[in-house]
Amino acid sequence: MATESTAYTSTNLPVLPLDDEVVLPGMVVPLDLSDAEVRAAVEAAQAAARPDAGKPQVLLVPRIDGTYAATGVLGTVEQVGRLSDGDPGALIRGRHRVRIGAGTTGPGAALWVEGTRVEETLPDPLPGQVTELVKEYKALATDWLKRRGAWQVVDRVQQIEGVSALADNSGYSPFLTTAQKAELLETSDPVARLKLATEQLREHLAEQDVAESIAKDVQEGVDKQQREFLLRRQLDAVRKELRELNGESGEEDESDDYRARVEAADLPEKVREAALKEVEKLERASDQSPEGSWIRTWLDTVLELPWNESTEDVYDIRAARAVLDAEHAGLDDVKERITEYLAVRKRRADRGLGVVGGRRGGAVLALVGPPGVGKTSLGESVAHAMGRTFVRVALGGVRDEAEIRGHRRTYVGALPGRIVRAIKEAGSMNPVVLLDEIDKVGSDFRGDPAAALLEVLDPAQNHTFRDHYLEVELDLSDVVFLATANVLEAIPEALLDRMELVRLDGYTEDEKVVIARDHLLPRQLERAGLDTGEVVLDDASLRRLAGEYTREAGVRNLERSLARLLRKVAAEHELGRRELPFTIAPDDLRGLIGRPHHVPESAQDPAERRTAVPGVATGLAVTGAGGDVLFVEASLADPETGAAGLTLTGQLGDVMKESAQIALSFLRSHGAELELPVGDLKDRGVHVHFPAGAVPKDGPSAGITLVTALSSLLSGRQVRTDVAMTGEVSLTGRVLPIGGLKQKLLAAHRAGITTVVIPKRNEADLDDVPAEVLEKLEVHPVTDVRQVLEIALAPAQVAMAAAA
Repeated sequence: MATESTAYTSTNLPVLPLDDEVVLPGMVVPLDLSDAEVRAAVEAAQAAARPDAGKPQVLLVPRIDGTYAATGVLGTVEQVGRLSDGDPGALIRGRHRVRIGAGTTGPGAALWVEGTRVEETLPDPLPGQVTELVKEYKALATDWLKRRGAWQVVDRVQQIEGVSALADNSGYSPFLTTAQKAELLETSDPVARLKLATEQLREHLAEQDVAESIAKDVQEGVDKQQREFLLRRQLDAVRKELRELNGESGEEDESDDYRARVEAADLPEKVREAALKEVEKLERASDQSPEGSWIRTWLDTVLELPWNESTEDVYDIRAARAVLDAEHAGLDDVKERITEYLAVRKRRADRGLGVVGGRRGGAVLALVGPPGVGKTSLGESVAHAMGRTFVRVALGGVRDEAEIRGHRRTYVGALPGRIVRAIKEAGSMNPVVLLDEIDKVGSDFRGDPAAALLEVLDPAQNHTFRDHYLEVELDLSDVVFLATANVLEAIPEALLDRMELVRLDGYTEDEKVVIARDHLLPRQLERAGLDTGEVVLDDASLRRLAGEYTREAGVRNLERSLARLLRKVAAEHELGRRELPFTIAPDDLRGLIGRPHHVPESAQDPAERRTAVPGVATGLAVTGAGGDVLFVEASLADPETGAAGLTLTGQLGDVMKESAQIALSFLRSHGAELELPVGDLKDRGVHVHFPAGAVPKDGPSAGITLVTALSSLLSGRQVRTDVAMTGEVSLTGRVLPIGGLKQKLLAAHRAGITTVVIPKRNEADLDDVPAEVLEKLEVHPVTDVRQVLEIALAPAQVAMAAAA
């Protein structure tokens, strides 16, 4: 094994202390002999040196904060003479590391210690990792030296071969602190020392890169400001020369321009006063002040708002109703409400009652219904019928309260809220503003936008609405706000209290046919590049498309199916497979777009229906997508396989679980009078399942459905296929009222149900159901669950025949 130094030996050496300085082996340093300790050490070394022993030797020891290091460097006094400034000095070369031992005696006034040379060994040849480390250090050192312009030192560093010498060469680095150099001195292993030196050099280069980048950015910013300043001065000079050339007298300042604009604008008195105060601030602000930019942006926003501009309402009530009927089929509740609003506005205008108590006659309506029923498009139709401008504000996913009320002007990039921007975009103070998806508003640490909407949608407060950015009163009392939502429960109660609720419960099949014929089909023909007479769909085809290919409250999927159908016809025509014009008959639908996806239970084979076995009943429910048919399945476990009890599956809420418990308790206590074998309920486990288990379900309206399913299971009598039911049940068997009756009956009609059982106390809600739906449904209002069982359960002989 080869070494870079000979075996270590012990020797007595005079100590030359270095205050807050470190000398590494291989370094040559000049020292000032005017320092008493330095002079004493050099003189003692000269006195102890023998003529045949070479140059005098001293021990260079760092003294940091008055404390001597444990390791020093053996140094030889190369030359004694004068330094560049004329003071006496000595040139000393560091040789190798020495571990400091006990103190000893020696000539002269210096401190003598016993030192042991530190042995440094390395394998020969060097491992690959050490070789790569040497290359990395030389590359980093070369990069640093080239940045400093020390080209003459680069070759010297590249010529150093020894690992120890290369690591100690970093002692010349001026960026190293005394502590870092002391750490290098204390590290005896050459490889570890080279790793430490490489890490220190790498960190310094990284810091230097960051500093250079910052300095470059700062310099570019300063240069840009200087160029902008000079260009603006030149621009001012050119404008001055042009004014003098055109014979204009005086100088027109930007603040003077804003003052003239404010004075010429038709602003309310308080808004004018606030704007003039801001103009005065602008006049006092310097050109370089950021406040001037904020004031100009605020003044531009205020001047662009239509403070005293309004559109004239159309008071032809019949023409307005005709516009609504032409653009939307059905939705009579909304149409009647808008017609009433226009009629009242006309009478107030005729009698000179435009403004009462500072408030005008605006309206705030909440349109709640399943997706696809036309809530969003209805807002544009309302604006068209009233002769007003229309603005849509999308609130879905908004979580920042400042989106409604605006930001404070102290923030960089502050903007007014969406309400103010909607008024600005409309260009009038009485637009129709559609607040789309108001039930999708969220809240987090930035505030609750729904709370900010309370003032906007309150007819008693919104005539003095204050935006955080404007900080002046804005009158919203003449605005017609239409808010749309899918789920009523997701709207905060305080916000819902400020709006007039209008429910859109979906379309009947007849209405869907009219909508598809008059609105959807012409639009999709144009998008498919087809003329009106090239593809024809009669009402029978549209009815089957709406009834068997789509089952929804709205018409979005119906429009998609129409688009798919027309694309298919257009593609076949281009391929030469079909001639145009072409009339699509009901029987052609399967060949063009595949089999139907929603076949009514009544149209299926009796053996394939869900209610073909006892224990299955058909209920009605309301979801976020409108009304739907809900099946309830019940089964009894073998008494030998498990304990008695109730098992519920289908992702049910707490209220629906309680309904199942109530149904089971009712049958246990009243099953005997219903001639049901209630003993099975005591000895065997009951399992109730609601299919579509991935869909959450809750609510009390499945109570009578649960009783019917369990009664069918115990009696062996099937539930009639054409019967669906809804209603809450009590422990005594009373049928209690429920909500969403219109949506549930529409769902039953879509599913092909012909008989519906409802609570007696919901009979008044039948007035909201379209007449054409009621004509096709046999509705049975009931007060007791016994009446439900008489209607829903098939006769015993029919059940026995089916079982046979």
